[in-house]
Amino acid sequence: SSLDYALEDGSTALIYEEEKVRQMNPLHGELKLPGWDTSYEDGQLKNLFQQYQHMTEEDLWENLSYFIKAVIPAAENEQVKMAIHPDDPPWPIFGLPRIITNKENLERLIHLYDSSFNGLCLCSGSLGVKSTNDIPELIRYFGKKGKVNFVHLRNIKIIGEKSFQESSHRSEDGSLDMYEIVRALRDIDFAGPARPDHGRMIWGETGRPGYGLYDRALGAVYLNGMWETLTKEKKRIAFECNK
Repeated sequence: SSLDYALEDGSTALIYEEEKVRQMNPLHGELKLPGWDTSYEDGQLKNLFQQYQHMTEEDLWENLSYFIKAVIPAAENEQVKMAIHPDDPPWPIFGLPRIITNKENLERLIHLYDSSFNGLCLCSGSLGVKSTNDIPELIRYFGKKGKVNFVHLRNIKIIGEKSFQESSHRSEDGSLDMYEIVRALRDIDFAGPARPDHGRMIWGETGRPGYGLYDRALGAVYLNGMWETLTKEKKRIAFECNK
C-alpha cells in the first residue's frame, strides 16, 4: 500500500498491508496503488468494479475454461507455450474473488485442457506470500508433469497475516529460501525461461515501483551463481554414483 516504503537497508520497495487495504474503497476514489487506479482514467475503475461486483469464483472458472479451451489449440498449432501467472496476492481483494492461488487450483487449471502448452508461470513471490504454498514442492510437482513453462524468481518478507514487503532476492533478506527454490528447478532439469522478478529501488534509482533495474541485475547474478553451483554439484554426484 506504499510506493516508497523504506527498508532497513535504506532501499525502498513495495509493501502490502492488509489492514490498510481494508480501509480503502475503490468505489469512493480511495485507492492509490500502482497498477490500479493509476492505470485508469477517472471513473473507469469504478465502472469496472461495479461490473464485477457479483462475480463469483465459479464464474471466474467458467470464464477461464472458455478462454483456455479456445486459446490452447491455437497455441499448440503455433508452438507457443502459455503460462498463467498466479493472482498477486493470492486471496480475495476489494471483494473480488481470485482463483489462481494454490496447488489445488493450479491442478484444476491444468486439467481444463490437457496439453503441455497449457502451463504455469510459477511466481515464487506471488504464491509465496501464502505460507501454505510450498514453492519447491510446487515446482517439483508441476515440473514433473511438464507444466512449468515460465518462472518468476523473487523473494518477499512476510510481516503479518496477509501482509508482506518485497525484499532483495537473497534468502536471508526474505521469507523464502531461494536456494531450495532454485534447487527444485535444478532437480527437474528446468530448461525454460526464468527471470529475476521485481526489485527494490537502490543506489538512488527512481522509476516504476517494484522494478528497480539495479536490484534485478543483482538478483540475476545471485540466481545464476546458485544455478551454476547446483549444476556442478549435480554432475559431481552423478559422476560419483557411476564410479
